[in-house]
Amino acid sequence: MEMLGYEFMQRAFWAGGLIGIIGPLLGVYLMLRRQVLMADTLSHVSLAGVALGSVLQLSPALSGFAVAVTGGVVIEQLRRSYRTYSELPVAIIMTSGLALAVVLMSLKMNLSKSFSSYLFGSIVAVSDTQLKLIAAVAAAGLIYFIVFRRPLYSLTFDEETARIGGVHTGLLSFSFAVLTGMTVAAAMPVVGVLLVSALIVLPASIALRIASGFTAAIVISVGVGLIGVFSGLTASYYINTPPGGTIALILLIFLLIAIAVQKLAAFNYRRRI
Repeated sequence: MEMLGYEFMQRAFWAGGLIGIIGPLLGVYLMLRRQVLMADTLSHVSLAGVALGSVLQLSPALSGFAVAVTGGVVIEQLRRSYRTYSELPVAIIMTSGLALAVVLMSLKMNLSKSFSSYLFGSIVAVSDTQLKLIAAVAAAGLIYFIVFRRPLYSLTFDEETARIGGVHTGLLSFSFAVLTGMTVAAAMPVVGVLLVSALIVLPASIALRIASGFTAAIVISVGVGLIGVFSGLTASYYINTPPGGTIALILLIFLLIAIAVQKLAAFNYRRRI
């Protein structure tokens, strides 16, 4: 294909493919744990990290990465402090992250242009350093889910039973929060802060609607994520639209199609009865 002849598109497809694997995989666990908003929250927190890096003249990508991971740990700690109000930590961290980002942005007036790439994504401008970071996060995530697949499965469906069964639920939950922060920060160059949760949640939403079991949900979610990323990149190249928004819209279309097909199948089944 013509577009793959360009080095920046090759990096874009590599970055999109890696996030298209680890993002939807993480999304299945987040949805089953009722922590969908955690991805969206950490994406806003990472924006504060990007602003902090720019103000301190550090690497914005690395500072955003560090702050997102820290935010994940803080959310998990607050979740344990407010067990009765599980949604409260998410609200606290999201508002704090946005407030900090706004204040830091005001300290450096020339941030507005560079921030647009973080807000909406600029996958075609992914650097070699960012690609290596994304690859490292994807590899770490895959190893994590393979090594801890059994205890994580138990923790996802029943934390109390997992604890009784000998699973170190506290440590596992904190490590999961760290991985979530890493994945969100790595996905920022692909779809941007405003759309990062779409790449993580939408494929998982489709998979959990049509999958017959947990393993099938994982496979379908990753497959949908990869198809959405690659088709979104291809479409954005030829019709000259923002890659992040195009990927998110294609995944949304996939979800609507899945819902329509499922409802049609249920309607036809009722008619035959």
